[in-house]
Amino acid sequence: MDANFWHAKWERNEIGFHGSEANPLLVKHFDALALAPGSRIFLPLCGKTLDIHWLLAQGYRVVGAELSPLAVQQLFAELGVEPTVSRVGALDHYAVEDLDVYVGDFFDLTAETLGPVDAVYDRAALVALPHTMRPRYTAHLTAITHEAPQLLICFEYDQSLHAGPPFSIDADEVGQHYAGRFSPTLLKRIEVAGGLKGKCPATESVWLLRKG
Repeated sequence: MDANFWHAKWERNEIGFHGSEANPLLVKHFDALALAPGSRIFLPLCGKTLDIHWLLAQGYRVVGAELSPLAVQQLFAELGVEPTVSRVGALDHYAVEDLDVYVGDFFDLTAETLGPVDAVYDRAALVALPHTMRPRYTAHLTAITHEAPQLLICFEYDQSLHAGPPFSIDADEVGQHYAGRFSPTLLKRIEVAGGLKGKCPATESVWLLRKG
């Protein structure tokens, strides 16, 4: 899977992964991060998720990373704001008050460019990547965020029934990627209503990752 796959998804508006509301697991479990008002939250591979709208409305600052400029342009349009756009290294930086989004290859994002973050919210990044890319992703994510605590959402289902993305990631794999740096805690697991894309039964899990 390469960048062209995701660019084509956005260009064809094949964005069934884009929810019509803030993720209920985010709304219910975000307090588990125990963050101070005004904390800065990083959303990798953020798209134009309505979770950003929700976080901003709660008074948090948000920074995102996204491959598709079309997704980011739609995000700011739907927020009703006009961003300032500048070039930072290999990335484009879209910015308004309390919101920064870096557009380009996630692996080109450095800790210096990202700046300090108080927590990570990963709803759509780890599950979007094939198995071969996940170790590199998780290593880079923890490095550039200096092992900030994380709220992670994953799906579990019979991978033979759906090719993905989103890919199935179980508790063992969460541990493989993160247990050396964090103490993963399963906060909630729920059945996905109607199954995954109507193709197969699935559960959705939310994890709290803290250094331990």
